[in-house]
Amino acid sequence: MGVLGFGGFFFRANDPDALRSWYREHLNIGAGCGDGEGETNEWFWNIRGGPVVFEPFKADSDYFAPEKAFMLNFRVEDLEGLLEQLNASGIAIETRDEWDTPETGRFARIHDPEGNPIELWEPPASA
Repeated sequence: MGVLGFGGFFFRANDPDALRSWYREHLNIGAGCGDGEGETNEWFWNIRGGPVVFEPFKADSDYFAPEKAFMLNFRVEDLEGLLEQLNASGIAIETRDEWDTPETGRFARIHDPEGNPIELWEPPASA
């Protein structure tokens, strides 16, 4: 017996309703959202299976802001299209050539309205 998969991510927010709406509007994340292939409801976000990284970082890591305890990483397809939509919505985007490799894919970073870091990851086609 063991863990079957990632079941959820729970975190505190100053304005949970506004933050929930932001994730739904800009990233299609949250209850009732999905890829159109499975059932969704008022509690579940139906996601497509694929690779997930679970990795604790050293407390002094500079991979993301030191005052943040976590960084969300979401697997995406058509990163360029998503970045165009986010940019049109006025969301600041950071990209760096050194983040992208043929082995791991392409990356971009944004922050939600409460400053939580979000990494958007488009895996290579073979992943």
